[in-house]
Amino acid sequence: MNYIIIDDEATARAIISQLCSNIEDLNVIEEFPNAIQAIKYLNQNEVDLIFLDIHMPDFTGFDFIETIKNPPRIILTTSDSNFAIQAFEYDCIVDYLVKPITQERFNKAIQKAKSQQVQSAPYQSAEPVETTSGNDLYVNIDRRLIKIDIPSIYLVEAKGDYIYVKAENQNYTVHSTLKKIEDKLPNDLFLKVHRSYIINVSKIIDIEDNSVLIKKDVIPVSRSNRPELMKRLNLL
Repeated sequence: MNYIIIDDEATARAIISQLCSNIEDLNVIEEFPNAIQAIKYLNQNEVDLIFLDIHMPDFTGFDFIETIKNPPRIILTTSDSNFAIQAFEYDCIVDYLVKPITQERFNKAIQKAKSQQVQSAPYQSAEPVETTSGNDLYVNIDRRLIKIDIPSIYLVEAKGDYIYVKAENQNYTVHSTLKKIEDKLPNDLFLKVHRSYIINVSKIIDIEDNSVLIKKDVIPVSRSNRPELMKRLNLL
């Protein structure tokens, strides 16, 4: 994995580099003393992993995450343990490491990152898993193409290598990825609100804090996706 380090302290960057040097397949690409320089770099380059400090002058780690589009996997490295709950509202955050960081704890974080890298690889199949035609979605189940009326779908949930499609009259289990089915659904009707959930916005019954009620399902809404959800609502 290719990674970059963002931390305003040179010593902290050196420590992360040293910890990384003890693990195979980790390649440092760049180090940045502030988030602004890193953003400029990422506008032109791609990386697999970012080690990110939270507390930095002028532009915090969370500001950085909110700014970049499609952030890669991120491991937070910080001296402050108070933001752990807030951190995991972001889909891209793999782990939260509190300084000083031991090699053992660091290794566990890297294993999480590598595991997510494997899980995010698209499932390959010799035949199409989903196709669309007008308002219909065809899913491949037991070598049969089953037609689902797209507006009737109210929830899509990812669980491991499978996708659960919940519709008004029936539920379906499909061997696929959330990304693949997201590309097949109309953007004006559906929204990914969490790394594991896509909802039909028109089917929302209630919204409270960081969750929505769809039918009888209470669905979490990540902090990064909440602003887009609020834009979709016809607020009085």
